[in-house]
Amino acid sequence: MIKNRRRRIITVSLLCAATLLLDSGCSSLSTSRLAANLSNAMLNQTDPELVRYGAPAYLLLLDSFIAESPDDRDLLYAGARLYGAYAGGLVKDPQRQKNLSQKAMDYATTGFCETEPEICRDSNKPYEQFAATLARTKEPNLEDLYLYGATWAGWIQAHSDDWNAVADLAKAESLLLRVVDQEPGYEQGRAQLYLGVIRSQIPPALGGKPELGKQHFELALNYSEGQDLMVKLEYARHYARLVFDKTLHDRLLNEVLQADPVKNGLTLSNIMAQQQAKSLIEEDYF
Repeated sequence: MIKNRRRRIITVSLLCAATLLLDSGCSSLSTSRLAANLSNAMLNQTDPELVRYGAPAYLLLLDSFIAESPDDRDLLYAGARLYGAYAGGLVKDPQRQKNLSQKAMDYATTGFCETEPEICRDSNKPYEQFAATLARTKEPNLEDLYLYGATWAGWIQAHSDDWNAVADLAKAESLLLRVVDQEPGYEQGRAQLYLGVIRSQIPPALGGKPELGKQHFELALNYSEGQDLMVKLEYARHYARLVFDKTLHDRLLNEVLQADPVKNGLTLSNIMAQQQAKSLIEEDYF
């Protein structure tokens, strides 16, 4: 009953907000501001279940805004971020993850292609051609590179059963590497976090270089000042487990569980990290 009531309240509130916005004839700037404000409210929410039930209404709201202004980069990127986050953190069904991550990728690609058409044009070309185009692009916008690379990485994760999708991981990695080359602490180390995960997939025995992943995780911890608990969670899940370092694994997860999760812009992510850390530490992995 309580969950159903929460769901109704959120749905009605969002639809009312949309009606007021559209009836008042507000500008695209006001629409983008509403999208940003609602996104921030979600990021600072302490109850993941509230977001799980409320997010679909917000995603539909964003879809309607984007349909009205299909070239609005701010709205497209808001849609990419929220669809990607919802697919990656709040949905368990694999097919739904694929569908939602595809929506995120579609929005990210549309926005990216408006600002970086040459890189976009070569995104379906062989890696060498794509990398060459990226390398010769002067001063690309970091937000564009980061959003496109991070969304692409999330899409690949959701489609990890498709080798054609996995083959594009090097392209997503190259976008994020370009971001950290220009600004190592971008997004409080989130670009470093993605690279840490990407570079901690293959064990040394098979030619992998997980120590590069470890370096990215350590940089992510440094740039987030230890406040982003998802860094420690993924550090344990990907690097520590890959190299069978139980001491590091348990230390990181216990630090996640003992931390205060309430941090501006990270609260929801931190609470979800704590929930996952509890499950991981209870597993008999080692």
